[in-house]
Amino acid sequence: MKRIFILCLAAVSLFFFVSAAPAAGAARPNILLVLADDLGYGDLACFGSKIVKSPNLDRFATEGLRLTSCYAGNANCSPSRTALMTGRTPMRAGIRSAIPLDSPIHLRRGEVTIAGLLKQSGYSTAHVGKWHLNGKFNQPEHPQPGEHGFDYWFSTQNNALPNHHNPTNFVRNGKPAGKLEGFSGHLVADEAIRWLDAGRDKAKPFFLYTCFHEPHEPVATDEKYSRLYPSADPSYSAYYGNISQMDDAFGRLMRALDERGLRQNTLVWFTSDNGPAITPMHPHGSAGPLRDKKGSLWEGGIRVPGMVRWPGRIAPGKVSGEPVSGVDFLPTVCAIAGITPPPGRVLDGANVLPVFAGKPVARATPLYWHFVHASGEPKVALRQGDWKLLASFNTTGPRMLDIDERSEREVKTADLQKFFLHDLNRDLAEANELSAAEPAKLAELRALLEAKYREVRAETPVWPYWKHTNLDSQMIDWPPYYKRPGAQKKAGSQKK
Repeated sequence: MKRIFILCLAAVSLFFFVSAAPAAGAARPNILLVLADDLGYGDLACFGSKIVKSPNLDRFATEGLRLTSCYAGNANCSPSRTALMTGRTPMRAGIRSAIPLDSPIHLRRGEVTIAGLLKQSGYSTAHVGKWHLNGKFNQPEHPQPGEHGFDYWFSTQNNALPNHHNPTNFVRNGKPAGKLEGFSGHLVADEAIRWLDAGRDKAKPFFLYTCFHEPHEPVATDEKYSRLYPSADPSYSAYYGNISQMDDAFGRLMRALDERGLRQNTLVWFTSDNGPAITPMHPHGSAGPLRDKKGSLWEGGIRVPGMVRWPGRIAPGKVSGEPVSGVDFLPTVCAIAGITPPPGRVLDGANVLPVFAGKPVARATPLYWHFVHASGEPKVALRQGDWKLLASFNTTGPRMLDIDERSEREVKTADLQKFFLHDLNRDLAEANELSAAEPAKLAELRALLEAKYREVRAETPVWPYWKHTNLDSQMIDWPPYYKRPGAQKKAGSQKK
């Protein structure tokens, strides 16, 4: 009887081991990471918008898991993308804000990316769309997408220039692509589909990193989408039409998977790099019920739409409020693909595979954000469970993108002060500060935050002197509605 019990126990243990283990070889799933740019938490119908028409993403939300506590790795472009690629809070890599064109800032060759790990393990890899992980784009001084693990790349440094309509600055595997006809979102989707057909090694699983420019400025929208949102304000029509344009391009990419028989063995992860921009020149976009917008460590700057579809592994129509962040992508994909995470370096993310089965994540360290260029006071933030603690620096801090001796010194020496404590379960809008009411919780989280801050601050590199010239913005051909009278409407989080 005892022997039978032991055999049964062994069989059950083996079943769970096999069920949880990643498939090997060609059976490993394809990975498709799709990133929108400046898409706010409230900018999709499936996340509560009463304005936006996003039928493809809404349908996608019903086919897998919708993440209602999904976070970007930071509050703007380049740091957030660094977190996705490395599994590390971007300050560790010295990526502290959006990387200006021709600056010395870049994701260094010593950083290990998920693309590099997947390529080494037998995946075919490609990047299409916005890169924004170096200043010297397509120049030998900085590593390009190919040196960070991508077999194939069709990329821009930041914006499609001079406009997101008929751009001239895409580069394909180191060679300028010349002037392209069309709008960026569909050009990016076209290239991704071409790579699926003719660019990848079909004997291997693939990793495709697709980065749309929409709805980042300068918003350029095909009339067939802008007319879905009739308004006396053409920037309103263009902005919301731009989201529908991205949604349509995303839908084409999903149909391409279906038509090629790739749906069943492809994990698709959709998210945004930060909250909505909502600028004075273009005051649209929504963080829904959240506080603030892009550039802020309040929830509206870092909590974003997130959805994952994996047929056979994620049941359709599921919703999870478990916190998931961009830093979790690398350790999660490593677990899925059977790859050992890179040794000898701190990873700030966690394997979130349990979330796919409706279970909590076991984190070795709380979620953490560190953004020296943040608008407003908080420069660092930490989330543990439902609790979030934010803090300011004890200096004015480097507010602009300029790199000078003072700003670099403050990056390495600033201390924390003025703490803000919030219970996100009871106060999603972060309206009620609880430091005085919860002194024990404040002390507990403050100790964690200060320790993490000092650790990350010590690792961040210092860049050489360079004066920001705003070169990329000077090269933009701004659409006329950006200059319209009355465009100086106060920017802020808008509930749509």
